[in-house]
Amino acid sequence: MPQTSIAVLPFRNLSQDASNEYLSDGLTEEIIHALTQVEGLKVSSRRSSFFFKGKDSSLDEIADQLKVEVILEGSIRLDNNQMRISTALVELKSDSQFWSETWDRDISNLFQVQDEISLLIADRLREQYGHLEYADHLGQRETANLSAYEHDLKARYHFNKWNAQDVALAIEHWDKALAIDPQQGRVHEGLADAYGFLGTTQEMDFMEAWTKAYEHTHQALAINPKSAGVHYQLANISFFTEFDYQSAFKHILNSIECDPNYPEGLQFLAFLYIVYGRPNMAKPYLDRALDRDPLNQETLFYQAYYHYRKTEYEAAQTLLEALLLKNPENLPAKVTYLYVLLKSGSSQMVLEQLEVYQSSLPEGDYLGLKTLAHLFKGDADWEGHFAELETRAQNPMAYQEHAYYYESLVNQGAFDEAFAWVEKAIEFKSFIMLLAYGDPLAEDLHEDMRYPIYHHRIYGALPKLGPKKQKSDLLDVEAAREYREKLLGLMREEEPFLNPQLSLRTLGSQMELHPNQLSWLLNDGFGKNFNEFVNAYRVQTFKKLALNPENAHISLLGLAFESGFNSKTVFNTSFKKETGMSPKAYLDQQKDS
Repeated sequence: MPQTSIAVLPFRNLSQDASNEYLSDGLTEEIIHALTQVEGLKVSSRRSSFFFKGKDSSLDEIADQLKVEVILEGSIRLDNNQMRISTALVELKSDSQFWSETWDRDISNLFQVQDEISLLIADRLREQYGHLEYADHLGQRETANLSAYEHDLKARYHFNKWNAQDVALAIEHWDKALAIDPQQGRVHEGLADAYGFLGTTQEMDFMEAWTKAYEHTHQALAINPKSAGVHYQLANISFFTEFDYQSAFKHILNSIECDPNYPEGLQFLAFLYIVYGRPNMAKPYLDRALDRDPLNQETLFYQAYYHYRKTEYEAAQTLLEALLLKNPENLPAKVTYLYVLLKSGSSQMVLEQLEVYQSSLPEGDYLGLKTLAHLFKGDADWEGHFAELETRAQNPMAYQEHAYYYESLVNQGAFDEAFAWVEKAIEFKSFIMLLAYGDPLAEDLHEDMRYPIYHHRIYGALPKLGPKKQKSDLLDVEAAREYREKLLGLMREEEPFLNPQLSLRTLGSQMELHPNQLSWLLNDGFGKNFNEFVNAYRVQTFKKLALNPENAHISLLGLAFESGFNSKTVFNTSFKKETGMSPKAYLDQQKDS
């Protein structure tokens, strides 16, 4: 794998009170979020990791689906405000647990222990796999009030169930959190996401919901302008309520600048390229989102939509059918599936599916798809449906009808009327035209000489990405040379490797060098990670001790411990890596020679 990769599985709630599950889920989320701050570490997203919650999947199966090499498992038990948190890092390649730790703390220390756990995990990964860079603290505490934080955790627990009833409960908890401490950007961000969900799913009046989403997004922006999630929300607002492609593009670039691996930002940038008509430019960002969030239904939908917009209908249909098998109520997948059937010449099948879907489809989608299906079939029924569609499309807020009316005009060959309607939709600031204008359902219009003119009016010129910033070395050439010599001298004269508890941080302290710089020095100057570097010295020390007749009475494992190892497994693995043979085989060879 090109970089160290990890999945944090949902922590198990070992408390007698099942309602404390919000705490175990919250701790998992906090660790995932903290580890995403580590440069050079690939972390599976929360949504993909939580896919396995409650499932009886083996670690090998999980690692294969998430494409990671390390898994963090954990549990939390809460009893009378006393927490016991246990964690373990498992390497799948060697099928071994290479680190574990337990914390016994009061619930009032929850903030501190979350940061401590995240930092230790990052440290152990860096020591085991190589150079990583991160700040001295990974946790981002937004409130000092534990009660406000608990309401935030409970809100997220409900929100992540993705249904209207639980989203309403989430809003209640977030409102309580803000009543205690209003300066919580993440809470405002959560409320913006919740109201956007209710507006998009039509569980709440569209404009009322998005007005609230707008207000909370800007409050979150004022508190934390460096939040990737805030800029992602701003991009959604620009696209879906302001009919402003350029602004949406600018905000999503800001989101990715704040967090280059933010899956929602990556997939939305891919989406913006797709609707512009540049699917090939979308693919690298879609692939990056899928790499970090391979099981997220939303990301998989964008992958299907990518194939649909490229007119790769068979590939799109396969993905959409898989999505609908997992969640038959996935509305975007359901509608796009019907689009694919229309473009594949299965209009009768669309009409049959519409009768099955009728109760779950918005009225505009039902009427529009029925109109197109009859029109594609060439039967007379389309005219009555089209007349109703035309009437309803005059409402500036009837967004679905705007799109289907446009597509119906195109498929009648009424290009003049179609462009006149595009003009009207621009006047309405109907965001749906950002989706519908270049849709395959209107592809007959694409060769008309007026098409690029209106394309430019709707989207503007495709924004250009700035040059990628080049990362400089953490030490200049002369400083790196001096520190290499200092490190070799320290290892030779003071033998810090004999301390089995030696860590990269403690060695950095002895070197008067920041851990990030020492990690980089070991990787760049010696081509080794911390464990490889230190254990090589321990192996050499073991060889000297084992070949000394005075130590004949000491076991091989005892000599390994004398050399600084604290694990039989690590000793045997390190020795074989250095010499290509087991300790016993090496000593037998030395005796024979």
